[in-house]
Amino acid sequence: MKKISQTGSVLISVIIVLPFLIMIAATYMSLSTTSLRLAYVDKSHTNAQFATDAGIDYGLQQINANGAWTGTGGEIELQNTSGVRTTYQLTVTDVDADSKTLTSIGRTYRPATAITPEASVTILVDLRSITTGLFSIVSGVGGLIMTNSAKVVGGDVLVNGEITLSNTAQIGLSGNPVNVEVAHQTCPNPANASYPQICGLGENGQPITINNTAHIYGDVKANNQTTTTGMSDPGLTASSGVSAQSLPPHDRDAQKAAVATTITGAAASCNGSQTRTWAANTKITGDVSVSNNCIVTVLGDVWITGEFEMKNSTQMIVDNSLGTTRPSIMVDDPDGAEFSNSAKLVSNSSSTGFQVIAYYSRASCSPDCADVTGVDLYNSRNDITVKLDNSAEGPNSIFYSKWTRVQIANSGQIGALVGQTVELKNSSTITFGTSIGTGSTYWIIDGYRRSF
Repeated sequence: MKKISQTGSVLISVIIVLPFLIMIAATYMSLSTTSLRLAYVDKSHTNAQFATDAGIDYGLQQINANGAWTGTGGEIELQNTSGVRTTYQLTVTDVDADSKTLTSIGRTYRPATAITPEASVTILVDLRSITTGLFSIVSGVGGLIMTNSAKVVGGDVLVNGEITLSNTAQIGLSGNPVNVEVAHQTCPNPANASYPQICGLGENGQPITINNTAHIYGDVKANNQTTTTGMSDPGLTASSGVSAQSLPPHDRDAQKAAVATTITGAAASCNGSQTRTWAANTKITGDVSVSNNCIVTVLGDVWITGEFEMKNSTQMIVDNSLGTTRPSIMVDDPDGAEFSNSAKLVSNSSSTGFQVIAYYSRASCSPDCADVTGVDLYNSRNDITVKLDNSAEGPNSIFYSKWTRVQIANSGQIGALVGQTVELKNSSTITFGTSIGTGSTYWIIDGYRRSF
């Protein structure tokens, strides 16, 4: 029987393959270690971001309590658990009398005894001061609608219809509550010739609806309201006895009768680095467009029969000769008045702004109706005839939709809003106050940016 020869070839294969197996195992171990380390770093960065945000909230609270507050002077420990420590540090820098920069630095230390942070996040917050006025919003039967992060800061709120708040919308501040009155004048539903009337108990629901984390800080009086959720300081104090109020008066007939000069919309319009002066008691026929850095100085009341549009860093200025007399810009077109892209209505040296009032309605007598009621008013309440968007603003100015809706989106300082319906949305920096220079001063966030 012949013996089979064995040469040891398996040993050679093992010697060749084993180092590769070891290398692969080592690579996987290294990747696992790296992934774990990155996960810890990412978690530390998230914790640092949370600490930064907490610092901003704390800083804003301190500045509103003391306008001269300059910061924490060092790190404030926020959390120290499970071997991880987070802190925030705040510094306040004055830019000018109405602006500050709040710098918030959040840090994460791991382990908690470490001297050097594992992660750090720095946020620069631009703050702007606002001063409370006597009132901010007067709304008719269409009510007040607030969404996203819109806020009413300072001034009382009077609503004939209903209030709907959602997302993080807010009326008043915890340190500066306001007075809110709601008449619930939304009946009958569906509307008929007797519309509007104040609803009876149990008729057409409750007048205030608050969703998500929206909140009202103030003394709330609302007919037929029983739900108190989302209200404080002191919240709902009365659920009946609120009377419906007429919207502020304006003598349209007198302004029309006083017309001394008539010009075309083309003559009144301007584009680019131009200037225009509108004389007192002027009637402008047709559409008016003011755009691209144009500046218009107004010497008194103006009546525009067409659409009025201001956009792209334009300015309309109340002349100093008017003193404390507020000029009215009366607009008749169904498209009303629109202000956008940093357009600004500028007050004079007496802090006197404009009244922009739109008169269109669905009634056949529009725009010369002495009154609009019934189905015509119900159908008109949601037509937008005054609109501000994209950083348009008018400190000390009143924006007034007589029979329709005024809508504010992503806008800056505003004196007051009046309309059958008032809608605020998107912006977290909408502020009010027609009497700048009196009352209490509060600081709000005007910008938020990461520093690397």
